[in-house]
Amino acid sequence: MTNESLHVGPAQKKKLIFLVALILTIAVMNGTMFNVAIPDIQSYFGISSSQVSWVLTSYIMVYAIGALMYGKLADFYSIKALLTFGIILFAAGATLGLFSESFAMLIVARVLQAAGGATIPALGFVIPARFFPEDKGRVFGLISSTIAFASGVGPIVGGLLGGWLSWRYLFLFSILSLLALPFLRKWLPDEEKRSGFIDYLGAALFGVAIAGILLFVTTLQWIFLLMFIVFMAVFAFRTAKADDPFIRPSLLRNKYYTVTILTSFLGVCSMFGLLFIIPLMTRELYELSTTQIGLVIFPGAILAGFLGRTGGDLADRHGPKVVVIAALVFIAFGTMLLSGFAGVSAVAVSVVLIIAYIGFPLIQSSTANILSSVLEENETGVGIGMFNLMNFMAGAFSSAIFGAVLGIQGVTTSLNPFASGGSSAIYSNVYLVLTLVSLFALAMFMYTFRAFRVEPRSEKNPE
Repeated sequence: MTNESLHVGPAQKKKLIFLVALILTIAVMNGTMFNVAIPDIQSYFGISSSQVSWVLTSYIMVYAIGALMYGKLADFYSIKALLTFGIILFAAGATLGLFSESFAMLIVARVLQAAGGATIPALGFVIPARFFPEDKGRVFGLISSTIAFASGVGPIVGGLLGGWLSWRYLFLFSILSLLALPFLRKWLPDEEKRSGFIDYLGAALFGVAIAGILLFVTTLQWIFLLMFIVFMAVFAFRTAKADDPFIRPSLLRNKYYTVTILTSFLGVCSMFGLLFIIPLMTRELYELSTTQIGLVIFPGAILAGFLGRTGGDLADRHGPKVVVIAALVFIAFGTMLLSGFAGVSAVAVSVVLIIAYIGFPLIQSSTANILSSVLEENETGVGIGMFNLMNFMAGAFSSAIFGAVLGIQGVTTSLNPFASGGSSAIYSNVYLVLTLVSLFALAMFMYTFRAFRVEPRSEKNPE
């Protein structure tokens, strides 16, 4: 069944986009809300810091792998069926978490939530590429701005709700996603199951390998790195021998696809690195409360929420390549300013953070737009699934790496000549590293795409 036969009218399109944005907000906030509830959960169950970290680690790990798996399944099964399954599982996990009486039950609840919730971002990017490709830039922008906004307000909502009631009631927010299900089933087009073979053995090998690297960066236990290497090697052997492997080698041989994925990975690493560092820095240097930290992040999150759609429109009009470049410039400029303003004041940090935050939805929407243009139709699901997987891994990598760096003691000299030293020096230096990461991604992208052009929508469909 082709895209042309899956017609989505203007009114149906608006309703569908609104619902996707709504459930995506719930799914993303579900991940970030629990960050601020970790101390309360640790105290309630009387467990160690390493044990309670699994509330986040288990969710990120399953969520990341699920994003790729559902992307692959979307190449063969209807999005309506996959989203129905995912939302029900997401809400079931939340219900179990609400009534969990043991820490083990809580972890099972988080795993179920992640296994179901992973359908939402994975298929959120596939829906516009499949059902209304003529507006994909604008919709990708809206989806990306929703992710940026939800990432910013999640800790605020989590802090207020958890402080007012209890950490358990954070799960109620996720159960609300069930209210969107009847409307999604009504407005999503009916698709026939497409023929094809799914390499489940290859998928399992790849999933275990990804779990290994995510566990390594979150626990720093070398056994997990060995697990990653072994299973990735077996997966590579399986890929070379299988007639229809889980990830086709041709996908990774496409230099435009590979560089776009790496560009997004580095850009998102920088942004998630910021979102990880800012709370730690503002707590240590300015002694802010959880709510006050959320308010520092909030202006950037709000602006990103409004600008995401604008970035999508710009990608449709002028091509996504221009928007990728602009996004990386904003991120690099913002992190450079943060390097200079670290330790000045919380208000200055909040204002400067807005500049970097602008790049968050722009980098995701524009790279997703490019991917949908360079992939074959039968590769869109797994291709965008890999895109989502890499973005989630970027969050895990940046948190682990920069968490370790911030643990270095005795750093009082700033590498930025315009920054003050002392206790703020380590933060200034980390922001400078994020600037270099963004500039490297910019140089790599511009060199690879110097002769590449994705036609703007206005040239494809002049009006």
